[in-house]
Amino acid sequence: MKNEFIHENFLLENKTAVKLYHTYAAHLPIIDYHCHLSPKEIAENRQFENITQVWLNGDHYKWRAMRTCGVDERFITGDASDWEKFEKWAATVPKTLRNPLYHWTHLELKKPFGISDKLLGPSTAKSIWDECNRKLSTPEFSTQGIMQQMNVEVVCTTDDPIDSLEYHVKYASQGNAPHVLPAFRPDKAMAADDPVVFAQYIAALGKVVNKEITSFNGFLDALRSRYDYFGKHGCRLTDHALETFHTDEYKESEIKLLFKKLLRKRKLTPAEISKFKSAMLYEFGIMNCEKGWVQQFHVGALRNNNTRMMRTLGPDTGFDSIGDFQVAKPMATYLDRLDNENKLAKTILYDLNPGDNEIYAAMIGNFQDGSVPGKLQFGAAWWFLDQRDGMTRQMEALSNMGLLGQFIGMITDSRSFLSYPRHEYFRRLLCNILGAEMEKGLIPPDMELVGSMVKDICYYNAKRFFKF
Repeated sequence: MKNEFIHENFLLENKTAVKLYHTYAAHLPIIDYHCHLSPKEIAENRQFENITQVWLNGDHYKWRAMRTCGVDERFITGDASDWEKFEKWAATVPKTLRNPLYHWTHLELKKPFGISDKLLGPSTAKSIWDECNRKLSTPEFSTQGIMQQMNVEVVCTTDDPIDSLEYHVKYASQGNAPHVLPAFRPDKAMAADDPVVFAQYIAALGKVVNKEITSFNGFLDALRSRYDYFGKHGCRLTDHALETFHTDEYKESEIKLLFKKLLRKRKLTPAEISKFKSAMLYEFGIMNCEKGWVQQFHVGALRNNNTRMMRTLGPDTGFDSIGDFQVAKPMATYLDRLDNENKLAKTILYDLNPGDNEIYAAMIGNFQDGSVPGKLQFGAAWWFLDQRDGMTRQMEALSNMGLLGQFIGMITDSRSFLSYPRHEYFRRLLCNILGAEMEKGLIPPDMELVGSMVKDICYYNAKRFFKF
């Protein structure tokens, strides 16, 4: 243990935290109810040729760090060999000290690769490359093998309404663990900013439902059809990525006319775009309630800030950041409209701006109605905040403004099959917070009482909330 950086008591700073973690948290299964894993790679049980393919491809967290260290794009997203890309990443890792990437990197080398006696850097790159690649060639390190090793029970992917879900169907027919379910992400169905792209999406949706879409009502009917289709394949969640909640007042006749303009590929004014998004966000809320699904809102990302790199590489490549949009009033307006109509579904609100933590933690208390424990959730710290400080601050805000004991816990929000140690990281931090307060006398020194809370937050609350 003394020679390991990621040792068995990593992040556990007191004896009570050690006991809480190892007795109540460490061995619980993982419910990863929001991620961006590829259903195709799961269904086909992909065997990765090397660690670059499973670890670096698609990971914009690492790409940002490499760019900051002056690594040329050829070794990040370009045509360099997988070994050359890994070598550049290994040279970057020592520079990530105090960045969450340093912890993530070594947690993921320990689990599932079992590498805990060396730190990744230029001098260890080749030996770690070789050891990881040897293991990746074995059945235990296929996509399904990794999930089974990591004790994953449920995975919810992120899927567009026009997805065929063919790989979910294929995987389900195999009867393997874990359960892999789709989640409905209809962002493109309200993206009226680019009328050409939007019209193309409507045409694609029409093909999927085998009916030409010529009106706003026809558009909503097509989306309901896709809700039904997803539901038949186990979907229980939607996910919506927003800068902020759109809550403009509008008339139904206005939205029908705006939809006609979009079908003709005519550009809307900013005010018209906001009205259309307001209408769609409301309609999605209604559909979510009708289906009895949980709706997730990821709020506050300022996306695609670098227009040059957006043109070159496209979205989700490492050029997004935290936004500072108006949050409280539009969020309250949106939730109140649905609640006032008894159409507010179970809801998870994810905050990307740490300055707004208390706003979110307080907001969820306004719409708890006693029908479901924790009906509204202040979601886990995500993206720029899924690190020690961000997770701690989210839990502190939730504890002070709401009930930590009703929290449904952590997600990976990741595109990598190696990201499951984020659940371990979260569980260790949770136990450390609670253990420290037990030792200070701030909460009772009752191991069963607090341990039961740990188990609920890490696993059982989510299992009950989603009815898995």
